[in-house]
Amino acid sequence: MAQARITIQTTVSAEKQKVWDYYTLPKHITQWNFADPSWHCPTASNDLKIGGKYAARMEAKDGSFGFDFEAVYIELNQGENFTYEFGGRLATVEFIESNGQTEVIVSFDPETENSIELQRNGWQAILDNFKNYTENN
Repeated sequence: MAQARITIQTTVSAEKQKVWDYYTLPKHITQWNFADPSWHCPTASNDLKIGGKYAARMEAKDGSFGFDFEAVYIELNQGENFTYEFGGRLATVEFIESNGQTEVIVSFDPETENSIELQRNGWQAILDNFKNYTENN
Protein backbone atom coordinates (compact mmCIF):
# COMPACT_ATOMS: atom_id res chain seq x y z
CA MET A 1 0.00 0.00 0.00
CA ALA A 2 1.42 3.37 -0.99
CA GLN A 3 2.07 5.93 1.73
CA ALA A 4 0.26 9.26 1.61
CA ARG A 5 2.31 12.20 0.34
CA ILE A 6 4.18 14.29 2.86
CA THR A 7 3.54 18.04 2.75
CA ILE A 8 5.70 20.75 4.27
CA GLN A 9 5.42 24.51 3.93
CA THR A 10 6.74 27.88 4.95
CA THR A 11 5.84 31.52 4.37
CA VAL A 12 8.68 33.69 3.10
CA SER A 13 8.60 37.46 3.64
CA ALA A 14 9.41 38.26 0.01
CA GLU A 15 7.59 38.70 -3.28
CA LYS A 16 7.00 35.60 -5.40
CA GLN A 17 9.51 36.33 -8.18
CA LYS A 18 12.38 36.60 -5.68
CA VAL A 19 11.26 33.43 -3.90
CA TRP A 20 11.01 31.56 -7.24
CA ASP A 21 14.46 32.75 -8.30
CA TYR A 22 16.10 31.87 -4.98
CA TYR A 23 14.49 28.42 -5.09
CA THR A 24 15.46 27.62 -8.70
CA LEU A 25 18.75 29.37 -9.54
CA PRO A 26 21.87 27.26 -8.81
CA LYS A 27 23.82 30.23 -7.36
CA HIS A 28 21.16 30.40 -4.63
CA ILE A 29 20.43 26.66 -4.29
CA THR A 30 24.00 26.04 -3.11
CA GLN A 31 23.47 28.56 -0.30
CA TRP A 32 20.46 26.89 1.36
CA ASN A 33 20.05 23.30 0.15
CA PHE A 34 21.05 21.40 3.31
CA ALA A 35 19.24 20.43 6.50
CA ASP A 36 21.99 21.02 9.04
CA PRO A 37 24.84 23.56 9.38
CA SER A 38 27.38 20.70 9.34
CA TRP A 39 26.35 20.00 5.73
CA HIS A 40 26.57 22.01 2.53
CA CYS A 41 25.58 21.93 -1.13
CA PRO A 42 28.82 22.54 -3.05
CA THR A 43 27.28 22.22 -6.54
CA ALA A 44 23.88 22.50 -8.18
CA SER A 45 22.55 22.71 -11.73
CA ASN A 46 19.02 23.29 -12.90
CA ASP A 47 17.62 22.97 -16.43
CA LEU A 48 14.18 24.34 -15.57
CA LYS A 49 12.02 22.92 -18.38
CA ILE A 50 9.88 19.83 -18.90
CA GLY A 51 12.35 16.98 -19.34
CA GLY A 52 15.12 19.15 -17.84
CA LYS A 53 17.34 17.86 -15.07
CA TYR A 54 17.88 19.24 -11.58
CA ALA A 55 21.01 18.07 -9.78
CA ALA A 56 22.48 18.99 -6.40
CA ARG A 57 25.40 17.56 -4.45
CA MET A 58 24.77 17.43 -0.71
CA GLU A 59 27.56 16.45 1.65
CA ALA A 60 28.91 16.72 5.16
CA LYS A 61 31.43 19.55 5.43
CA ASP A 62 33.94 17.13 6.97
CA GLY A 63 33.70 14.92 3.86
CA SER A 64 32.44 11.88 5.81
CA PHE A 65 29.30 11.40 3.71
CA GLY A 66 27.55 12.84 0.67
CA PHE A 67 25.06 12.08 -2.06
CA ASP A 68 23.76 13.42 -5.35
CA PHE A 69 20.10 14.36 -5.63
CA GLU A 70 18.84 14.28 -9.21
CA ALA A 71 15.37 14.85 -10.61
CA VAL A 72 13.64 15.42 -13.95
CA TYR A 73 10.88 17.98 -14.41
CA ILE A 74 7.58 16.53 -15.62
CA GLU A 75 5.34 19.60 -15.11
CA LEU A 76 6.23 23.28 -15.04
CA ASN A 77 4.20 26.47 -14.73
CA GLN A 78 6.87 29.18 -14.72
CA GLY A 79 6.78 31.25 -11.54
CA GLU A 80 3.88 29.22 -10.10
CA ASN A 81 4.73 25.53 -9.53
CA PHE A 82 6.57 22.50 -10.80
CA THR A 83 6.65 18.73 -10.36
CA TYR A 84 9.71 16.56 -10.71
CA GLU A 85 10.40 12.83 -10.62
CA PHE A 86 13.29 11.39 -8.63
CA GLY A 87 13.93 7.69 -8.16
CA GLY A 88 10.36 6.74 -9.06
CA ARG A 89 8.92 9.30 -6.64
CA LEU A 90 7.30 12.68 -7.31
CA ALA A 91 7.57 16.06 -5.62
CA THR A 92 5.53 19.19 -6.33
CA VAL A 93 6.53 22.70 -5.26
CA GLU A 94 3.99 25.56 -5.29
CA PHE A 95 4.51 29.29 -4.80
CA ILE A 96 1.50 31.35 -3.67
CA GLU A 97 1.86 35.11 -3.09
CA SER A 98 -0.37 37.06 -0.74
CA ASN A 99 0.20 40.52 0.72
CA GLY A 100 3.89 40.66 -0.21
CA GLN A 101 4.66 37.24 1.26
CA THR A 102 5.03 33.94 -0.56
CA GLU A 103 3.89 30.59 0.73
CA VAL A 104 6.03 27.69 -0.48
CA ILE A 105 4.31 24.30 -0.32
CA VAL A 106 6.26 21.12 -1.03
CA SER A 107 4.48 17.75 -1.35
CA PHE A 108 6.46 14.60 -1.99
CA ASP A 109 6.14 10.83 -2.09
CA PRO A 110 7.86 9.24 0.91
CA GLU A 111 10.52 6.58 0.60
CA THR A 112 10.42 3.37 2.64
CA GLU A 113 13.82 3.36 4.41
CA ASN A 114 13.24 6.20 6.87
CA SER A 115 10.26 7.10 9.05
CA ILE A 116 7.70 9.60 7.80
CA GLU A 117 8.66 11.89 10.71
CA LEU A 118 12.36 11.80 9.80
CA GLN A 119 11.59 12.55 6.14
CA ARG A 120 9.20 15.38 7.04
CA ASN A 121 11.68 16.89 9.51
CA GLY A 122 14.59 16.68 7.06
CA TRP A 123 12.74 18.29 4.16
CA GLN A 124 11.26 20.91 6.52
CA ALA A 125 14.74 21.78 7.83
CA ILE A 126 15.91 22.40 4.25
CA LEU A 127 12.83 24.54 3.55
CA ASP A 128 13.39 26.50 6.78
CA ASN A 129 17.00 27.07 5.69
CA PHE A 130 15.67 28.33 2.33
CA LYS A 131 13.31 30.77 4.08
CA ASN A 132 16.10 32.12 6.26
CA TYR A 133 18.50 32.55 3.33
CA THR A 134 15.88 34.21 1.09
CA GLU A 135 14.69 36.67 3.75
CA ASN A 136 18.24 37.67 4.69
CA ASN A 137 19.70 38.20 1.19
